[in-house]
Amino acid sequence: MRARDIMTSPAITVTPEVPVRGAAALLVSHGFTALPVVDEDKRLVGIVTEADLLRNGYVDETRGSTVGDVMTTPAFAMDAEATAEVLARTMLDDRVRCVPIVDGSEVLGVVTRRDLVRAVARTDTTVSAEVQRVLDLYGGGRKWTVVVEDGEAVIGGQNADEETERVLNALAGSVHGVLRVRVLTGGQR
Repeated sequence: MRARDIMTSPAITVTPEVPVRGAAALLVSHGFTALPVVDEDKRLVGIVTEADLLRNGYVDETRGSTVGDVMTTPAFAMDAEATAEVLARTMLDDRVRCVPIVDGSEVLGVVTRRDLVRAVARTDTTVSAEVQRVLDLYGGGRKWTVVVEDGEAVIGGQNADEETERVLNALAGSVHGVLRVRVLTGGQR
């Protein structure tokens, strides 16, 4: 599972000029723990977290302060192909709750600890049913069967050429909760 599969997108971002109170209101209203901070060209320049706001924005003298005054910079980000395992390890090791997902320096979305937990919480039965639905749509009916166990989707059924196997692998792998795919059709390995 990749960041692109579990990220919240589009990300709600703020600019450095946004007042601290405005950023705090966005965090509260959306239930977020952090917001990516972007410049006028939409490039990632930092991140503002609940901790940043509490640490720097709670004192009365800072009522007029902006996100740029309190944000963490530089912001740590990953690309959309980052694996869920790498994201989880980074969040735990670095005590980060939110990782912006970028293409270059453009923010595509964010992955939070909650996004990762949500992906883990999906049962194999739920994931299997979703993979089966996707494959049935692709095949125009039930041509393949799917069993998902511990995140591994095993696809069996009609003989399939190499191209079809690649498509089946890609379709199954695109479903949230699928960590690995094995296609067992035709003269299998």
